[in-house]
Amino acid sequence: MKQQLITNIRELHGVTDTVQPLRGAAMDCTGLISNAWLLIDDGRIAGFGTLDTVPEVDADICEIIDTHNAIVHPAFCDSHTHIIYAGSREGEFIDKINGLSYEEIARRGGGILNSADRLSEASEDELYESALRRLRQAAARGTGAIEIKSGYGLTLDSELKMLRVIGRLRKSMPEMAIRSTFLGAHAVGRAYKGRQSEYVDHVINDMLPRVAESNLADFVDVFCDEGFFTVEETERILKAAEKYGIRPKIHANELAISGGVQVGIAHGALSVDHLERIGDEEVALLSKSDTVATMLPGASFFLGMPYGPARMAVEAGCAVALASDWNPGSSPSGSMPMVMALGCIKMKLTPERALNAVTINGAAAMDLAKTHGSIAIGKTGSVVIYEPWVPSLAYIPYAYTEPTIAKVVLAGKTISSCPN
Repeated sequence: MKQQLITNIRELHGVTDTVQPLRGAAMDCTGLISNAWLLIDDGRIAGFGTLDTVPEVDADICEIIDTHNAIVHPAFCDSHTHIIYAGSREGEFIDKINGLSYEEIARRGGGILNSADRLSEASEDELYESALRRLRQAAARGTGAIEIKSGYGLTLDSELKMLRVIGRLRKSMPEMAIRSTFLGAHAVGRAYKGRQSEYVDHVINDMLPRVAESNLADFVDVFCDEGFFTVEETERILKAAEKYGIRPKIHANELAISGGVQVGIAHGALSVDHLERIGDEEVALLSKSDTVATMLPGASFFLGMPYGPARMAVEAGCAVALASDWNPGSSPSGSMPMVMALGCIKMKLTPERALNAVTINGAAAMDLAKTHGSIAIGKTGSVVIYEPWVPSLAYIPYAYTEPTIAKVVLAGKTISSCPN
């Protein structure tokens, strides 16, 4: 099928032609059309409107999807994940239950280094197969655009191996928009224990040139936080990446007010991510910048950490996105309906603000707002279709464990849904 006509839509949300993230009062509006239809042609949105204007189509070349009076919105845009990893870390889950902190687990050799050890032993094919399974799960839960980071390699060979896997995933699932981020500075590799400055040199002098030469990464990231990389080290890496034209996305302020927000903004970061611990200064800076404030409530939920002040940031005029942070150690879930629910329940966002945070603002955090995140002519035809019995937008985060999604369409391809 080259066309899909989605009809009898009770509420079509996300209708806007913006290519910028929403801020402030604009996040209260979801661009709603009631009693609507949507036409997708060759994977792109070709038309939409109210049912009294529904076009006639050729049933031989057009798949007609009758939603039976359901809610439809743009596919989720998950702008922060680590879905390429070898093995789970439920042992550390038990450690957390027994009272160990994230930092204590890391000092005992767990955390990121645990995943790096396992990844070094896994073949590229093994990593690809497991990541493809996770990617298909994300698609079935309504995710149409996703950012995937390296960072469990921490050696040149393993980091490149992860980035090659991302390239293979792009080819395997062209209906999803996949962004690739080089995160060699996720932690200090074991071979450089006690020699952090030398590891930073290794990232700059050995890793970055190879990553740039291979054209495997859209972005560069640094874990700029207490116990990881300093502001000065982060700045060195970002300046080196700038020479190759690789734009930054920064891990910042998960564990402490680290200066990560400031260094990210200073270097034109597309987004600064985590932000569980930010103050008035960081909020004020973000409100005046083009950098998206990406918050990760799944990590706060799983680790028992503070939640980012999303409501305060929205009301201050920041561009706020929410993402899953899907990874084996601190957020082992890629469910964006759950992220949306946490945004409402724990971060006090309205359902409208939460929806915008996981669609158009998530797209902007990946530099994809021109093609994803909203309903507009020419944008990619990727939408989530809910069960007709879902009564309202608010019901989606309210009933966060119910299987509310009926069908997912990604770039004109119908995907079987799975429970939220």
